[in-house]
Amino acid sequence: MGKIPRAIVSVTNDLYTDNRVNKVCLFLMEQGYEVLLVGRQKKDSLQLPERSYKTKRIKLLFEKGALFYAAFNIRLFLFLLFKRCDLLVSNDLDTLAANFTTSKFKPGTRLVYDSHEYFTEVPELINRPRIKKIWEGIEGWIFPKLKTVYTVNDSIAKLYREKYKKEVFVVRNVSPKWNGNATLRKTELGIAEKQFVVILQGAGINIDRGAEEAVEAMRSLPNVVLLIVGDGDVVPELKNYVETNQLVERVKFIGKKPYSEMMQYTALADVGLTLDKPSNLNYRFSLPNKMFDYLHATTPVICTDLPEVAGLIRKYEAGIVLSELTTDKLITAIQFLQNNPEELSRLKQNCILAATHECWEEEVKVLELIYPKVGRK
Repeated sequence: MGKIPRAIVSVTNDLYTDNRVNKVCLFLMEQGYEVLLVGRQKKDSLQLPERSYKTKRIKLLFEKGALFYAAFNIRLFLFLLFKRCDLLVSNDLDTLAANFTTSKFKPGTRLVYDSHEYFTEVPELINRPRIKKIWEGIEGWIFPKLKTVYTVNDSIAKLYREKYKKEVFVVRNVSPKWNGNATLRKTELGIAEKQFVVILQGAGINIDRGAEEAVEAMRSLPNVVLLIVGDGDVVPELKNYVETNQLVERVKFIGKKPYSEMMQYTALADVGLTLDKPSNLNYRFSLPNKMFDYLHATTPVICTDLPEVAGLIRKYEAGIVLSELTTDKLITAIQFLQNNPEELSRLKQNCILAATHECWEEEVKVLELIYPKVGRK
C-alpha cells in the first residue's frame, strides 16, 4: 500500500487557542492528508487537549523578540528538512522563511501560505522601523515567488493583490456552526441573575484593542459584569487597574479556555465586544474570529466602526456600531441594550440569521479549491 500524503502545518504560537489553524488541520484530514501541526512550547503553555492529528511544540530559550524569531525559524527549518512531507502550510510571515527555504530543498513538496493578518503593519512594528524593514524584506523576497496564498478577509487580500500583483484567496476565520448547549449559569461565576453580562474574548487582548476602555467603563456600570476570556499583553495591566479601582466584582478574568468551554462563556453573555482601533492597517482591516463566535452564540455585538467588522454587523443588524471608541460611548451603548430588552431580543434573532450564512461549513468551499482531495501515493 502507498503512503498517505503528509501535511505539516506550522505556526509560532503554542497551539492552545488557535482555532483557525485547528479548523484547517481538521479540513486537511478530511481531504486525505496525515497532518502534523508544529508550534512552540512556552513556559506557561497549558497542556493541549487531545486532537485527532499529531502535534509538536518546539522549546526555545527565547520567548520573544528577534532572537526568538530567528531561533524558531532555524529550528523549524531543520525539523521540516528531515521530515517526510507533501504539503507545507505556513501560517503568517513569522514561519514563512523556514517553510520557503525547506521547499527549495524538497522540490516535490507544495507550499501554501496562510496570512492571518497584514503582518508588516501589526502595532508591534509600527514604531520600530528597522525591525519592520526586516520583515518587509522577508515578505518582499518570498511573497512574489509563492504560488498559493490566502488570507482572512477581502480588505487584506486587496492590499496584497495591489502590492504584489498576485491572486490571493480569501478564507475568513468564520466559526463552525455551534451546536453546543448553553449550560453555564451566572450563579456558577458568582454573578446575580439580574446582572447584565458583557464579554471580551480572544487570544490577543493587546494594546489598541479596546480592553482598557471596556474595563474603565465598568466603573460607571454597577449592574454590569465584564468577562475577559483569553489573554494578551495588556491583561496584567488591566488586572492591576481592576484591583486598584475595586472592580473585582465587576470584571472577571477567565483566562484561556478550549474552544468548547470558551463558547459557554460567550453564550452566557448578553453582549460581546470587539473594539479594535484603526491605529494601524492590520487592526483597521481586521475581522477577528470572535465576531463569528458571538454571532453563533446569539450574543449581539458592540463594535468599532472598522470596514470589515462594522460591515458585517450592519448587514445583519446584529449589534451596535460605535461612531468612535470612547469610554462614554461604550457605556451608552451597553446601557441602551441593558435597558431595552426588546431591542436586545431582536438583535439576538438577527444573530441566528447571520450564523446560518456566516459559518465555517460555507467557508471551506474556498479551501476545497486550494486543497483538493488526495489519495495514497
